[in-house]
Amino acid sequence: MGKGYSAAIASNPYIVGSFACIGGGLFGLDISSMSGVLNNDAYKNTFGNPNPTVQGGIVAAMPAGSFGGALLVSYLADLIGRKKTIIISGIVWVIGSILQCAAVDRGMLITGRVISGFSVGMASAVVPVYQSEITAPAIRGRIVSLQQWSITWGILIQYFIEFGCSYIDGVASFRIPWGLQMIPAIILSVGMLIFPESPRWLIDHHREEDALEVLADLHGGGDPKNELVQLEFEEIKQQVYFERSEGAKSFGDLLRPGVLHRVSLGASLQMWSQLSGMNIMMYYIVYVFQGAGLTGRRGNLIADSVQYVLNVAFTVPAIIYIDKWGRRPMLLAGTIFMAFFLFLVGGLQGHFGEWGLVDGSRVWVINGHGSVTRGIIVCSYLFVCSFAITMGPVSWTYPAEIFPMRVRAKAVSFSTASNWAFNFALAWAVPPGLSNIAFKTYFIFGTFNAAAFIHIFFMFPETAGRTLEEIEDVFAQGHMFTAWRVDRSVGKKTLDQIVEERKDYVEDEKSDDKASV
Repeated sequence: MGKGYSAAIASNPYIVGSFACIGGGLFGLDISSMSGVLNNDAYKNTFGNPNPTVQGGIVAAMPAGSFGGALLVSYLADLIGRKKTIIISGIVWVIGSILQCAAVDRGMLITGRVISGFSVGMASAVVPVYQSEITAPAIRGRIVSLQQWSITWGILIQYFIEFGCSYIDGVASFRIPWGLQMIPAIILSVGMLIFPESPRWLIDHHREEDALEVLADLHGGGDPKNELVQLEFEEIKQQVYFERSEGAKSFGDLLRPGVLHRVSLGASLQMWSQLSGMNIMMYYIVYVFQGAGLTGRRGNLIADSVQYVLNVAFTVPAIIYIDKWGRRPMLLAGTIFMAFFLFLVGGLQGHFGEWGLVDGSRVWVINGHGSVTRGIIVCSYLFVCSFAITMGPVSWTYPAEIFPMRVRAKAVSFSTASNWAFNFALAWAVPPGLSNIAFKTYFIFGTFNAAAFIHIFFMFPETAGRTLEEIEDVFAQGHMFTAWRVDRSVGKKTLDQIVEERKDYVEDEKSDDKASV
């Protein structure tokens, strides 16, 4: 442990890559901590029976905090390191959870949710960066996509806790689940103490010996002369030295030619993941099934739980095959299927539904059409499956791997901030939307998915199977609007090629120095 981490843990790529995903699980916990109480009478009475607009504001408090947390990571992750930033995110979550658990009014609840959101924003931005920087290219997509799987597990576990506690009378029915969600954050912050720091961050901070030692433990069984270790070490050094020669880091770097295009890809992909409508199906599934004609608190909770189980299950194939299938095919297939199922739900709702009263609220609801109700529920399940096996994992993997080291933390934090900005807007806007334009809401999200398909087809090149440094060559090819032309072999290099390029770079530097003298 003199290294500051456990070499045994570092030697297992799946343990070292997956543990930090607990940070993603915090987001999942938050989703169910809200969706599971929307029809809880004790919750409604405690917080003044919030109307759709107020409830939207309570839900939106979390992504509002996440937006700030994601932007802070752009500075913090470069300053103190990826590892310490993850530890801090867990501590912040505990503070927010305590406030939510003890909340006696809307103000205290919203404050707790903003603080918890700050934690989620930090974790959601820094965890994919950490994972992408410590894993081998062959499994990078698989490891980073575990972030999405952890979110689905957080949703599922918290929802079943909420389901069990729904049988408790009084405020304990929601305070117990809100208190229990502190436990994963404590495990995350304490556990990360025995995990290594990112070797790329170490090299960028003039700690090359430490970086080589970490790389050896990560990918070479402790042998610093291992070919893969040397390949990565030389690539990282070459890239970091080149970026140092470009001057000090700043947010202005995100606007540079070659970088701005990638920033737009990362931010827009996170935007599309929100505009797909998935998190709305998670947060407000109670309202969705209520409008489909499924009434009764227990029946709704059971139907909701099926959706969350499917979300977990269908993320598994994506984790296993993301590096084989590739990022582009998954995104293209996912957006098409999601658009189809949303249009189908909207069409069924529009044709068979009507305005009615449910629990005293005006709702567009389907009555007397049991087969249509079941059809909408099935389409909702299929929509969730489509997201889970495609857009969900890739939306975290792709932004974490397309940026150069110089701007990676800032660019990923900016991309993730766009996720939270749209999450905030949708979380607040959807409840009033469902209560005013009803089934037309589904047509809006279906159209967003169709637009995403077009954008991805023309502008998102494939990145699977390459090191982070080799991805530079992918974007050097150009093809800004013809991404399908980038071959999957572009950028791949051998150790000899890397060493030769390094020699050429050093010789060029010496020539420049002599010329200046």
